[in-house]
Amino acid sequence: MADYQFVKAVKLNLKRNDLGPRKKKKRKKVDEVDEEGGGKDEDSTNHGGWWSATCTEEIVGSIAIELGEQTYIRALDNGLFTVGAPHDQGDGPSPEEILTAVKVGETKIALKSGYGKYIRVEPATGKVVGRSDAIGALEQWEPIFQDGKMALLGSNDRFLGEDVSSGDVMATAKAVGTGEIVRIRSNAPRASDRAGTNKGDEDHDKGNIRQVEINYVKKFQKFQDKRLRICEEGRDNLEKAREDGSLHEALLDRRAKMKADRYCK
Repeated sequence: MADYQFVKAVKLNLKRNDLGPRKKKKRKKVDEVDEEGGGKDEDSTNHGGWWSATCTEEIVGSIAIELGEQTYIRALDNGLFTVGAPHDQGDGPSPEEILTAVKVGETKIALKSGYGKYIRVEPATGKVVGRSDAIGALEQWEPIFQDGKMALLGSNDRFLGEDVSSGDVMATAKAVGTGEIVRIRSNAPRASDRAGTNKGDEDHDKGNIRQVEINYVKKFQKFQDKRLRICEEGRDNLEKAREDGSLHEALLDRRAKMKADRYCK
């Protein structure tokens, strides 16, 4: 991305020639444990066991977005987001600061607040709100990693950050500065420990398209006679929507036609 410019970072120099053989050996052992995910590194310990994601594949399940140092974006009951108060060292995020991440395609994710709503960017204002019942184009976010830093790109091609004057979380920056650098933290087992055991919402989008729709309806449908109701129109549009990354939006439209539950339009 042409507009993506991080502030120049100073590389860490971990090699120290003045250390004796015993200290070198100890440092190497700590580094090996951290790289393998076999122990808690200092960073995750300082954040209550919440470690920082380094790739999109690690952003799944319960997460928190750290914007600043020991401060996280916080969901409000009106659907807006602000930056919470700083936490003490060793404390993790508060319940209102914990989100659920769902993988959408290879490079994008969707985020759900603790109030059960997906997070989107308002196109006219760039304000970040959590008021959507399903994942559409506006509810998709792209984590961008570069030089050991991360930023979160919204559907309006702007980066997430804080409006200092109002305290609201916005996505209005065309380029990444210090105010747009975030960390997405998770307290789940590392990917190597989680393989094959933690199936998230994205698993419902795999396989036969009819089964995908059944999984989706079972997840949300509310009715009295407990009979499963599926829209029997052709599903060619669902296959195309899955390829375009708008499957959840298409499924919501089909459920709206059925008028079978309280989430329909």
